[in-house]
Amino acid sequence: MKTFKVTAICLLCIPSIFFGQELQLTKKDTIVKSSWMVSLGMNVVDDSGDEFGNLLDIRDGWNAVPFPSRISIGRYFQNGLGLEAIGTYNQYREGKIVDNVVNTEDIDYFGIDFRISYDLNQIIGETGFFDPYVGIGAGYTDANNQGRGTYNGVVGFRTWLSDRVGLDFNSTGKWAMSTENATNHIQHAIGVVYQFDIEKGLSPKGEEKLALLKEMEAEQKRVQDSIAEKERADEEARLLAERLKREQEAAKLAAAEKAEQEVAEKRRADIENEIKALGNVYFALNSSYLTPKDKTTLDKLALIMDKYPKLRIEVSAHTDSRGTDKYNQWLSERRVKRTVEYLLNKKVDASRLKSAAYGEERLVNECKDKVPCSEAKHSENRRSVFAIVEI
Repeated sequence: MKTFKVTAICLLCIPSIFFGQELQLTKKDTIVKSSWMVSLGMNVVDDSGDEFGNLLDIRDGWNAVPFPSRISIGRYFQNGLGLEAIGTYNQYREGKIVDNVVNTEDIDYFGIDFRISYDLNQIIGETGFFDPYVGIGAGYTDANNQGRGTYNGVVGFRTWLSDRVGLDFNSTGKWAMSTENATNHIQHAIGVVYQFDIEKGLSPKGEEKLALLKEMEAEQKRVQDSIAEKERADEEARLLAERLKREQEAAKLAAAEKAEQEVAEKRRADIENEIKALGNVYFALNSSYLTPKDKTTLDKLALIMDKYPKLRIEVSAHTDSRGTDKYNQWLSERRVKRTVEYLLNKKVDASRLKSAAYGEERLVNECKDKVPCSEAKHSENRRSVFAIVEI
């Protein structure tokens, strides 16, 4: 009888051991649920006027530049939707066909687009490294010396080399919102994608494995009563529970940290928006004196500093490009000094103010040396600017 019991116990344990090993959760059982993505790559524009009739007319119809010309950032969610902002630069090359006419000069192309995409794996099922998608959006394009708003439609796919790094291939049709003097065109793109702030979860197959594991553990508890094998199974269950508890605690901690970070980021963004709403302080030509309007701006800034006692900012002063480098550096130092002194007189502690003078190093427009500009354009550069250092 004793021999029979031992034999029966062994027969029960053998399938449990083998199936347990087969159904262990692995890295392959997890998928990315949501993440941020940034990409850098190239873009090609076909504005030949017959894009679909001569889709692959690379020599005459495709325009590209020999350096990275497309950048994007996007947030992708568990439901398959993604929001993305894209910036592109290109050139219509001399000799290419643009709007059914041979182009006679190089013409710059600029585009900024926003789109909503949908991951087709939500419909066809998880495909591993292959990630097809479609999307729609809108944007603004300056092409062939003609600015226009566009409605966009995109189709593409990503291939993943790892959890974080992959390649993105896509084609976008751009339809002009107003057809007057503005044509439709196609933009192809390829880029390297980096994925971060990744949130993972179990795949459908992983969920099935987890459910089967739990069923097997329950079955082992039922059949391995009070014998030594049951003690071993109980120990395994205890260890598994501890591991799951640690994972749950780690997940809760990560969620709490993420929530805390989001609160801090929102607070910083709110303060930045308050400061941006004030605008800059602007100076007259060759002057470092504050106008009544500038003093009103600084009064409001002092109130913001009082509202947020731990806020530290950098005050930076600038000049336009007229005058020598040495003179402009001196003038910007005078401007930042007067700006900071005014804030100090408003009871803002000196330890909360950082100052910097850049002369004409950081112009906000094209008005550098030997470039003719209006006085209004030059005045944009004669400024004091405020930036958050610490909250």
